[in-house]
Amino acid sequence: MSRLLFILAIIAVVYFLFKTYFKQSGTKEDTPVSSEDMVRCAQCGVHMPKSESILAGGHFYCSDEHRVKHESK
Repeated sequence: MSRLLFILAIIAVVYFLFKTYFKQSGTKEDTPVSSEDMVRCAQCGVHMPKSESILAGGHFYCSDEHRVKHESK
């Protein structure tokens, strides 16, 4: 019985060592997450990334159609 417990203890130690090793080598937690500012369309109110928006007259728009509609008011 004690031999079985000893073997199980060795298996548990080996398991935790492998788990720790692969967790450290496979994680990408150190890489920074890129984030981008969100802006609101002046015409419809939809929020979108700043890089995908159209800036005209100090306002952001989700499409050229909305820019034209808003400027024609």
